[in-house]
Amino acid sequence: MDEAEPRASQIFKVEHRAFQDRFNSRRLADRVVELTWQSEISADSKAFIESRDMFFLATVDADGRPTCSYKGGDVGFVNAIDSRTLVFPSYDGNGMYLSVGNMSANSEVGLLFVDFEKGNRLRVQGCATIRQNDPLQDYYCGAELIVRVAVSAVFPNCPRYVHRYTKVSTSAFVPKPQGETPVVDWKRLDLVHDSLPPRDQERVAATGGTITREEMLRNGQR
Repeated sequence: MDEAEPRASQIFKVEHRAFQDRFNSRRLADRVVELTWQSEISADSKAFIESRDMFFLATVDADGRPTCSYKGGDVGFVNAIDSRTLVFPSYDGNGMYLSVGNMSANSEVGLLFVDFEKGNRLRVQGCATIRQNDPLQDYYCGAELIVRVAVSAVFPNCPRYVHRYTKVSTSAFVPKPQGETPVVDWKRLDLVHDSLPPRDQERVAATGGTITREEMLRNGQR
């Protein structure tokens, strides 16, 4: 038996094998696992992950319903603190807490890191835990929570279908050690003001008060 087969048998279920057999790709699938799948974060993978300023996070809720979320920050906001652990911050968002709520119910996560200029991409799978008083809390300016991912698999993907894009600018809303993060325009909308937490209502008032949807669109949403 090929030494990759035990690992492949853990990864691929009967549904995967059915499609692989339909398109005669079982051997190819097993070879890809043999050549690319790792259970730890290599030096090259660490360097790639920590060079990114965004990634996509897939989570699943208690009923098995998935969602995928974009996560952005400064370069290096995701850290490989050892060969089996990734850490990243959870910043203020829209108040729904879909990702962290899902991770609290089902710890299985998938992370996709992409370099849109070169086409390189890397996938990470693992189990997430969420902490409010993590030792790294102070390291991540503006973080409400810290997410730690116990890595189970790391593997690259083919860049064939990755469209090439060039970065235009960095988001002004990524928390910085110096200065206060600006208030996003949608939180200034009069339609949502009464539902904001008190801390956000105070910030809106200090920013100049509420605005209408028409004003936001006219001035250009940010």
